[in-house]
Amino acid sequence: MRTNAPELGGDFLVAFLNTLDVEDGTDRLVDDADFAAWSREHGVESGDREEALRVRDALRAIVDGEEASLPAVELTTSCGEHAVELRARTAAEAAVASSVVLSIQGRLRRVKLCGGEDCRWAFYDESRNGSRQWCSMEVCGNRQKARTYRAKREG
Repeated sequence: MRTNAPELGGDFLVAFLNTLDVEDGTDRLVDDADFAAWSREHGVESGDREEALRVRDALRAIVDGEEASLPAVELTTSCGEHAVELRARTAAEAAVASSVVLSIQGRLRRVKLCGGEDCRWAFYDESRNGSRQWCSMEVCGNRQKARTYRAKREG
């Protein structure tokens, strides 16, 4: 059992993608101190901040269904009893490793960006059929329904 490594998968990837908060206009990767604090909170070394920005931007595009060129990061593997493990040291490595794990599991398509243009928060879609569109139906879903209703009444 690992005790000092990030838990790779959906939770880490969503947290990494959400270092950019479109609604609040904040970005935890633009400031070295803030990026280092975020990395410590998530059990990884910060690594190269510019690389992390490029990885995050590419992964946000990929989960949003766009074509993107993912920067190459070095991932290592290790073997244990009846297991092969993917290891990541930095935030960018852990994000790429998480996306690889989810891709292999066929679950990367469950990581989405909110359909609200003023939100774009990343979330993991746990709905049965994978059709969730908003990070929160109560907030972003209702905003969109209200916009649609107003547009129909005006048009």
